[in-house]
Amino acid sequence: MKLEFTKGYQKNFDSLRRNEQIRVQSCLRLFLHDPASPSLRNHALKGKYKNFKSISAGGDLRLHYYEKGDKITFVFVSVGSHSQLYK
Repeated sequence: MKLEFTKGYQKNFDSLRRNEQIRVQSCLRLFLHDPASPSLRNHALKGKYKNFKSISAGGDLRLHYYEKGDKITFVFVSVGSHSQLYK
């Protein structure tokens, strides 16, 4: 499994507080080990986000991603609070 990050994701990540960045990094380690872990609350999105999935980094912090065609690469496109991501 391979993770990629867009420039938008990196910009979102850099704007997070340090403790939130640590939670996101921990979440990504768990995702690499077990993407179906119940604590990630991994689920497909609907509506204008229908080709994306979301995982939780605890509290109100979410990460959005999609699977590349090879089904081995996951591209993370944004990270932030629920209200930031679903404007």
